[in-house]
Amino acid sequence: MVIPTHHPMVRNDNADVIYKTERSKFEAVIDEIVEMNKLGRPVLVGTVSVEKSERLAKMLERRGLKHNVLNAKQHEREASVVAEAGQAGGITIATNMAGRGTDIVLGAGVTDVGGLHIIGTERHESRRIDNQLRGRAGRQGDPGSSRFFISLEDDLMKIFGPAADRIGRLMDSLEVEPIEHPWVAGSIASAQKKVEGMHFDSRKHVVEYDDVMNKQRQIVYEERRKVLEGADTRDNILGYVRELITKGVDQHCQSRHYENWDLEGLVKYLSTYLPIAPGSEIPDEALHKGPEGLVEHLYASAEEAYDRKVQEMGAELMPVVERSVMLQTIDWQWMEYLTQMEQFREGIALRAYGQRDPLVEYKNEAFEMFNELRERIQGSIVSLIYRVAPAPPPPPTPIVRQMTESGPAEPDGANGAGRRAAPQQRRATAVGAAVGSGTADAAGGAQHKIGRNDPCWCGSGKKYKRCHGR
Repeated sequence: MVIPTHHPMVRNDNADVIYKTERSKFEAVIDEIVEMNKLGRPVLVGTVSVEKSERLAKMLERRGLKHNVLNAKQHEREASVVAEAGQAGGITIATNMAGRGTDIVLGAGVTDVGGLHIIGTERHESRRIDNQLRGRAGRQGDPGSSRFFISLEDDLMKIFGPAADRIGRLMDSLEVEPIEHPWVAGSIASAQKKVEGMHFDSRKHVVEYDDVMNKQRQIVYEERRKVLEGADTRDNILGYVRELITKGVDQHCQSRHYENWDLEGLVKYLSTYLPIAPGSEIPDEALHKGPEGLVEHLYASAEEAYDRKVQEMGAELMPVVERSVMLQTIDWQWMEYLTQMEQFREGIALRAYGQRDPLVEYKNEAFEMFNELRERIQGSIVSLIYRVAPAPPPPPTPIVRQMTESGPAEPDGANGAGRRAAPQQRRATAVGAAVGSGTADAAGGAQHKIGRNDPCWCGSGKKYKRCHGR
């Protein structure tokens, strides 16, 4: 429903004025500002960019008119600038976003001279933005007026194409500028409507494309949330194992007789994920049971191998390893998939040249690619779990015997300099003993002299010349 205004709206919205060049349009805007300033009316000038607001500000400076500029560079002064915009003789230049949603209060005597005057320097692609600019004036029953100044060089007018050219030729033939006619305003409104429709279709397509990814995202995040909330990771992983075995049997054992099965290919496929050596043989009793019996046999063997892995890792550590492997694999594969889908989406529009709907093609191929993603995630998790191993213990830290002189150092003088030099002397003796005499090997007796490029005897991992040999 349409909600009426609290007070009757008495604002006067003048017809648009169209000029041939942008320069003549801005000069007309300045003339309009000067005229309103002489009447004592406040003026709010709306611009589409910061650059154009600064251009108008420089033109006003040359005319010697005091004004305020409200754009992204003066956001700290926005409240004070808006407060002054309704005072008598005030001139405010603003961008689309600046001061929006703020009620400009009229100063004393402004109501008597006609209220706030709005000047639009360019029509926007959306009529809503134009209406918001006009709506800065004439609030709560206050008087006001508005006018838009347009040139054939504006971005919106370039959308007209031939129509804009006809307007330009009409201006040249009649030698008249500007043109003010309802037909011009109707044509501009029609162009705005077309642009709005184009943007609407674009946003609609974005939503439809994102809806495909959103459903896939929900599935992936749900699996990830189960792991984080402590789901039985063992059952999940063994479920992945059963799916992989079933898929392998379906692909390689399609014949009714097991003599015609591709057992070599089946073993090679399973060895990618399970601890099965390539070239291994499957027992005949498992083959006689048919494809279903073969799946159960292979799954039982995989479950036994999983139990051995649990014993190897430890019953307490294995759940931690399972969660870590599952989370890291899901996260990595999902990031790779997002990059892949982004690249795929950039080129899907080319399918339209083949008389195919890009959105339908995107949905179909996204479904196939997502199934491949799930298979990669399951296969990577199973492969990593069966190949994970406990970390080897760290190498023992070498123990260096502190070699010191026998007996304490004699003091040198009354100030105790000898006592202070004793630790340095002992360290020098230790280094000298290691270099000159060498270090004893494990067998004892034989000594080895340290070379400059050998590892240092202290166990730091550096070369001797970079450590204690400096």
